[in-house]
Amino acid sequence: MRSPYDILGVSRTASAEEIRRAYRKLAKTHHPDLNQNHPEAERKFREVTAAYDLLSDAAKRARFDRGEVDADGNERPQAYSRRHHAGASGSGFQFTSNVGGMGGFEGIIADMFGGGSRTGAGPRKGQDISVSVTVDFVEAAKGGRHRVTLPDGTRLDVDLPPGLEDGGKVRLRGRGAPGTAGGPPGDALVTVSVRPHPWFRRERDDVHLDLPVTLHEAVFGAKVRVPTIDGSVLMTIPKGANDGTRLRLRGRGISSTGGRGDQYVTVRLALPPLPDPALESFLRNWRPAEYNPRKPMEGD
Repeated sequence: MRSPYDILGVSRTASAEEIRRAYRKLAKTHHPDLNQNHPEAERKFREVTAAYDLLSDAAKRARFDRGEVDADGNERPQAYSRRHHAGASGSGFQFTSNVGGMGGFEGIIADMFGGGSRTGAGPRKGQDISVSVTVDFVEAAKGGRHRVTLPDGTRLDVDLPPGLEDGGKVRLRGRGAPGTAGGPPGDALVTVSVRPHPWFRRERDDVHLDLPVTLHEAVFGAKVRVPTIDGSVLMTIPKGANDGTRLRLRGRGISSTGGRGDQYVTVRLALPPLPDPALESFLRNWRPAEYNPRKPMEGD
């Protein structure tokens, strides 16, 4: 069984951020939505998601590093020891072994001492399972109800919280594998992938948008409709706005525990498809008075 570190291509000393970056890169490469009718890509996506589920949880990662769980997060039988004392001399032997992954003679001895089946063990919680979903940018930003299919085919309508980032997780308690000996079921961990949006991009809790405007709108100013994650709003383009001018729509960003971000609108001058006879005729006879936009680059 491959190590989750090997699956993600990171070292055992990798930081949480390094693990997250490696997962996002691999998940995007092998995501089923981008590799339809490619079973191998789907298998690899499940593999890297399972590896990330284990290593992104600090407690599970520590247990894996100690050998208490395997690469699938399944419990390994614990080490057992037995001491036999021989008479008054005090001499004897001690057998101590990690049962997980053993075979042959040591495995037989461990089974004799109860290491194999762990007969009589108390209630144990079931294993967590991993599920992946892909949502639109606006749905991730605003939250909402999304249908999720569990590995057993069960379909659930899950409430996604607002402000989910690409790679974010939602825990569905009690929806994992059943427990043993009367133990509670595990959880389902839903990993969310966010589709890129054709206009919006996210920076922390702020939304950024490039807005094309005409030359007339830039020179004389205008009121134009601007898309936001809540729908379009009317915004004023100030007179004389230049390409690259940035405007702010307060409170139109993404909600999070720290409040709600803003939307930043960057003006992008969009000339009409040429030829435009009227514009060409005007520009032939027009020169800006004492204006050279390249002067700072030309020096003295």
